[in-house]
Amino acid sequence: MAVNKILAFFLLMISCNLYFSQDVTIKDDKVLLDGKQILKAEKINVAQYSFFSMKNDDEVLLYRYMDNETPSYVSDDYFILNFLTEKVKVESTDIGKIANFMNSKKGMEKLVKWLLKERVINQEGELNPDRVAIFKDKYNENITERTLR
Repeated sequence: MAVNKILAFFLLMISCNLYFSQDVTIKDDKVLLDGKQILKAEKINVAQYSFFSMKNDDEVLLYRYMDNETPSYVSDDYFILNFLTEKVKVESTDIGKIANFMNSKKGMEKLVKWLLKERVINQEGELNPDRVAIFKDKYNENITERTLR
């Protein structure tokens, strides 16, 4: 009996998650949310992506992956999210939030989903300054300031 209840609850959670999930894809340098373009994307290289506003073509977000000058040692790797229009930089070692090995485009799709979930970006692709500040408080690890060079 308890197993049936747990199974029913699990199936309900999966169906709700699938129902409320948003489809984010990057295709032809366009960031699409459920088929509607919300941002423009530019892959600079394997470790960098830029995202641009649809309204005025301003660069709103720069993503950079840093190997901390130790390419063979991945435990010290981190990424930087630079919200350019808000002048906010977030450095984090939580690579699992966006990791997708061997396909940076899929990783950037995960990044946009994460920013949508945290309400940093709204449905129109605009940054929410209050949520950017909260996002920084939650995830910023100040890696550059803590690292001796």
